[in-house]
Amino acid sequence: MANENKPKHKFFELIKPNHNFEFVGRMNLLLAISLVLITVSLAMLPINHYWRGHTLNYGIDFRGGTEMQVQFSGEKDPAKIRAAMQSGGFHDAEVVRVKGTGLPNLYFLRFGAVSPVSEKKVQELEAAFRTRFGADAVKKFDFSEGGDKIYIRFNKNVEPSEVIEVFKSQGVQQNTVQRYGRPEENVFEVILVGLDVEVKAALEKGLGEGAVLSVPSVESVGAKAGAELRDDGIKSLLFAIVCIMVYIAVRFDFRYGPGTVAALLHDAILVMGAFAITYREFSLTTIAAILTVIGYSMNDTIVVFDRIRENASRMRDKKFDRLVNTSINETLSRTILTSATVFFVTLAMNIWGTGVIRDFAFAMNVGVIVGTYSSIFVAAPILIWLNRRFFKPEGKDLKKNPGKPNSSKKAPV
Repeated sequence: MANENKPKHKFFELIKPNHNFEFVGRMNLLLAISLVLITVSLAMLPINHYWRGHTLNYGIDFRGGTEMQVQFSGEKDPAKIRAAMQSGGFHDAEVVRVKGTGLPNLYFLRFGAVSPVSEKKVQELEAAFRTRFGADAVKKFDFSEGGDKIYIRFNKNVEPSEVIEVFKSQGVQQNTVQRYGRPEENVFEVILVGLDVEVKAALEKGLGEGAVLSVPSVESVGAKAGAELRDDGIKSLLFAIVCIMVYIAVRFDFRYGPGTVAALLHDAILVMGAFAITYREFSLTTIAAILTVIGYSMNDTIVVFDRIRENASRMRDKKFDRLVNTSINETLSRTILTSATVFFVTLAMNIWGTGVIRDFAFAMNVGVIVGTYSSIFVAAPILIWLNRRFFKPEGKDLKKNPGKPNSSKKAPV
């Protein structure tokens, strides 16, 4: 009696118990929609290549180049900033105004140069030195991409003033020219003017003296380093997929594994497609977000598949597609609540975040949606098809012999 008098606690229920939404009946249509989205995502890569110059909007992590923040004395037209950069030799510059940083009139500049002098200019400098002192007189001419120092070794004695004259004749500014090492080695170290100084000079020449107040930050990545980072990012994705496939092979049988792999590939392609369509910056942070999405998608798919395996051992009289529909309904509330929690947190980051945080959050927003979708409408249809194709449907057998379970085939587990 005491237990009957205790108040019953009511908990919030997003989806009422005993619901039975029809998922399996709509799977063919929604699977076809997924195939269309995958086709569009993959098609955007060559379209972007010919239309925008790059398959994806690679950040400097992958493409190589320089990202620079420049604070101007007043508001400037981005088109005029690009024109000033073009006149100064910095081609294909991207200019974006940055707000909410506490610094007024702050602009974000991105361009391909990573050094005060280009590779072509370095070759012209070396040719000028060989012309001036003789081809055999210049023993070594060293310059590393992204650096600001040039080392020149001669076979004969050369004065610093002569080295400075060659640089001036080629229009290359330098801070210092000094001997390096022992005097008899005839090696000179030339320290060039910094890239930020060159950019500031180009902007002030095009926009007027005093147009630039400060250059708060400069980040550069060489083209070779960028290509290596891009390749490493692709390898990390492939390695993660292989590891997941090994786990699935141990965790599930033949019927369950392909659906899980197809779902995570579906999610990775659609997240990449979202970046291809919107042409948002694709960087190492984006790769990290895709890896997170893959893990999230696999976790959600495994929850659904575990419930299917549990129900398969209990509901032997049901057709397999009905059993799958029941299992999805039973895990639906948990799936929606978990997905909504992650989605709204990352949505807040996407709205109020800046820079790479916003790109990461955007990838997670897309990934949570397609990850939840793929667990139901990609992984489950493949499971049903494999069960129908390679395993005898137990439901029909049990209808023929209701008192005798089918012993020729094991129930789906």
